[in-house]
Amino acid sequence: MYLTLEGQKWRHVWVVGDLHGCYQQLMASLKRLRFSPYEDLLISVGDLIDRGPQSLKCLQLIEQKWFYAVRGNHEEMALEALETDTFALWLMNGGVWYAGLEGEDKRQALRLLEACNRLPWIIDIACRNGLNVVAHADYPAAHYVRDWPVDKHRVVWDRSRISSLIAGQGQGITGADHFWFGHTPLDKRLDFGSLHYIDTGAVFGGTLTLVQLQ
Repeated sequence: MYLTLEGQKWRHVWVVGDLHGCYQQLMASLKRLRFSPYEDLLISVGDLIDRGPQSLKCLQLIEQKWFYAVRGNHEEMALEALETDTFALWLMNGGVWYAGLEGEDKRQALRLLEACNRLPWIIDIACRNGLNVVAHADYPAAHYVRDWPVDKHRVVWDRSRISSLIAGQGQGITGADHFWFGHTPLDKRLDFGSLHYIDTGAVFGGTLTLVQLQ
């Protein structure tokens, strides 16, 4: 469920919001930032696939040594669809790209989607800015403890904390210096103390947010 990384292994460390198939936008951003695949690391908050134009290309990123991702609710929908052979929910939420694949592309997509079963739900990494925790939607507890069991469904789906924070009533999380989440499309990045929400709706015509941790 948890993956721990050591930031000192890389020159620079970045975290990126929901990709949703926006591969070209990501590549353009990495080029602009002079990202080095040999020295730097990029961590995704999940939702690599669906809705955007290049879901398969984004899915291929999980095989790159410079890229790590936590699983998002769209990866979960895909895995559930494949496991149960029930595709309606996934197709309604952007999974039509998979239905349109044929031949080697279809076989590759299936292999990579099955590999998403091995994606962690939560990544923590110590960088120069402190201890960073990355999850898709929320870390559903008041205090972060590595390897502590938490509700996986809430990790990838829950919006109750950000909704409360926007209403001025939410509570933060202790136990780490920074928490990075996606899942909820926003007009701009929102920060509530140590909690950072960085899905800025790239696939809906917004921007793709990348934040340097180190």
